[in-house]
Amino acid sequence: MTVAVHVLSAEIGLLRHYLAALAYRTQKALRDAPESFSEFRAGAGVRTPRELVRHMTSVLGYAKALYEGGSYTATPLPTLELEVIRFHSMLEDLRRLLGTTPVAAALATPARLLQGPLADAMTHAGQLALLRRIAGSPVPPENFLKADIRAGNVGINQPRPVSPGRRDGTWDPRGVADEDTD
Repeated sequence: MTVAVHVLSAEIGLLRHYLAALAYRTQKALRDAPESFSEFRAGAGVRTPRELVRHMTSVLGYAKALYEGGSYTATPLPTLELEVIRFHSMLEDLRRLLGTTPVAAALATPARLLQGPLADAMTHAGQLALLRRIAGSPVPPENFLKADIRAGNVGINQPRPVSPGRRDGTWDPRGVADEDTD
């Protein structure tokens, strides 16, 4: 095994882990959201959560097209639930394609995928969490260093947090949350 092949393999492994982290954070932002959250609009021109998940799928579809050729457009689906199912299906497709030879090899390097479509999608996962707070249903804090994220799991069924952050906004380096229940 040459050094270049070993480095590429390690980079692909990190990208697969990144996709799993994206799946985890997206599900964390959506888990236990009120039904009305799907169509919550924080202001004029701001995407709803359903629109954001569709956009995330489109961004990942662009990355997929770099491997398979062609183009990808995510047409609107009628519910957030259906958008989320399609999003996770796209994550699985992309996870499977990583490590194969892309049609657009110059654009589909691990670094470019990370700086472009993957970082874009993660940004939108953060927007979903922010919208939850604005909508009055904030996502509980968590120490993501302790999260049970596994590169092979990009599906809807993501684990629950193992180590929440402190309620007062501070972080314990051991990942221990406050004991109070208020």
